[in-house]
Amino acid sequence: MTRTHERLVQVLGALLIAAGLALWLTSTFRENMLFFVTPSELLLTPNDHPAKTGKRFRLGGLVVVGSIKKNGIDIIFTITDEKNAITTVHYNGIAPELFREKQGVIAEGILKNGIFEAERLLAKHDERYMPKEVSKRLKQDNLWKEK
Repeated sequence: MTRTHERLVQVLGALLIAAGLALWLTSTFRENMLFFVTPSELLLTPNDHPAKTGKRFRLGGLVVVGSIKKNGIDIIFTITDEKNAITTVHYNGIAPELFREKQGVIAEGILKNGIFEAERLLAKHDERYMPKEVSKRLKQDNLWKEK
């Protein structure tokens, strides 16, 4: 093989490795990406949306007053975006200290038979903080209340 052919094989090999690496990174990123939806968006999403196909996603909104039911470390509650509500959110674990009614919350988990099975809860941590995604959606829907 001539020197030119050797370089061509090396360049093609490097391009093939780079393309394989890019494909692997893209598929890994796509598998680990978590969608964020509000209760209204979840009700409107098509059945092929990741939120409805057994994949993990984040559900955000406000905890409905009077909806928290605790049984040991099992917690069942309702999340609303002031338009619609997901009536059954189930979490098995210790809730964040600031988890309570009328507070912003993001539940991370999967939807099974109409019940959102949360694996993780994120609660707002002071009077002024709300997760960016939740506040953005509330502002878009003209439901944001300035303090």
